[in-house]
Amino acid sequence: MYNILPNTLFIGRKIIYLPSCHSTNDIAASLLKDKNVIEGTTVITDQQTAGRGQRGNTWEAEPGKNLTFSIVLKPSFLQASQQFSLNMVISLACLQFLSEYISEGIQIKWPNDLYYYDKKIGGILIESTIKNTMLDNIIAGIGLNINQEHFAEPRAISMTLINKQTYDLERLLTNLLTKIEHNYFKLKTGHLYYIQNNYLKNLYGYHKNRLFRTNIVFEGQIIGIDEIGRLGIETGGVVRYFFFKEVEFI
Repeated sequence: MYNILPNTLFIGRKIIYLPSCHSTNDIAASLLKDKNVIEGTTVITDQQTAGRGQRGNTWEAEPGKNLTFSIVLKPSFLQASQQFSLNMVISLACLQFLSEYISEGIQIKWPNDLYYYDKKIGGILIESTIKNTMLDNIIAGIGLNINQEHFAEPRAISMTLINKQTYDLERLLTNLLTKIEHNYFKLKTGHLYYIQNNYLKNLYGYHKNRLFRTNIVFEGQIIGIDEIGRLGIETGGVVRYFFFKEVEFI
């Protein structure tokens, strides 16, 4: 399985397929102990027994129904403080991919989720190592709900539930990896504004009044993301910035 190579220069040119594993991010991290692991190496599985999302949240995925994989990247051209730009790259590529099959409603929910209207269709987990002040290695874990039809979480949805058809996971993977590489090269060649602009244009709740919760509930409007990835919310004429888990959408 996963024998079709994507039309890329390096991402996905080496694919490691495991029928089952605890976590593709953990497998990728163990591969990085070998200094010769090539950039773009992709670890994919049918079943993660301990898949996780941001800050240790678990990831629900029925075996063999979805895309669950991790990519090794070596963005040594980025400062450690610029890590969120990679989150934007991966998010934007996933949005572009999903939008090819779903005509409307796909958005990026800060900081690491893909939504179809108000339901979650995918998530991203990026883990990094730093060398001096620069990023050294990045593991980008991606989970997209493709052919799954039943979820314990009522706010989850899949491509199959939306479009009433099943998909060839292998062909979808090659398409997605191509889009990830395209956006990664955009970042690498200095087109950060393109990445930022398209990320914001597709950001869930952008420039819309809504309720948020910290230690209190307040009304505000998302106005942007700062250079370190904090969410900017304007409330009462003042812009406040929040790290992940400091603020919650209601």
